[in-house]
Amino acid sequence: MPRLNPVPRGEVSDEFTLNMYDFMFGDRDPVAEPGTIGGTPGNWWTVMAQSPAALRHAVRGFRMYQQEVNIRPDHRELGQIRAGWVVGSQFVFSQHCKACRSAGLSEEKIAAIPSWETADCFDHDERLLLAYADCLAGQHGRVPERLFVQLREVFTDRDILEFTYVTTMYVMHAIMSRALRLEFDDVDDPTVEVADPDGGGSLDIGAATSGGA
Repeated sequence: MPRLNPVPRGEVSDEFTLNMYDFMFGDRDPVAEPGTIGGTPGNWWTVMAQSPAALRHAVRGFRMYQQEVNIRPDHRELGQIRAGWVVGSQFVFSQHCKACRSAGLSEEKIAAIPSWETADCFDHDERLLLAYADCLAGQHGRVPERLFVQLREVFTDRDILEFTYVTTMYVMHAIMSRALRLEFDDVDDPTVEVADPDGGGSLDIGAATSGGA
């Protein structure tokens, strides 16, 4: 379950939020009857409904990158899908596998996103964008000067700015999804202590693995 309460349709009073419920779910209550066209539970929407202002801002961002940016859709999607992978958001990564197909990226390229550095299916421009996406999502904006020089040899300032904006927007969405356990990110952290079968619970790892030397 999400860490914040989803908002049932009957409790929605904000007109914009209600319009988004209609658009995404038809006339059903998405809390009582979850599910979207893309196969997600849909609780990103119902939890975001806790703050109509936040939901409105997020949807404006979606509309902006779909309708108003100059950068090519396939290039834009490389940043979004890689952001999902680097942050570790199953939701963002999975959704943008589908969006990559819609933008014309091949199955080979989508499958190679986790290990793009060793893949030979990406062209020079795509590799620059993927390297930059790693700096944005994994290095928090720490970008080597040489990489930025190379980006500017290929892309316009507007392209780079828009790619930066959209990619970091999806870094934010990936982080929020994990933190609030939304959609496919409603999973327990796998990094936990495994119980000692002997029940001791205490072990000198160095002594146990040194072979007595």
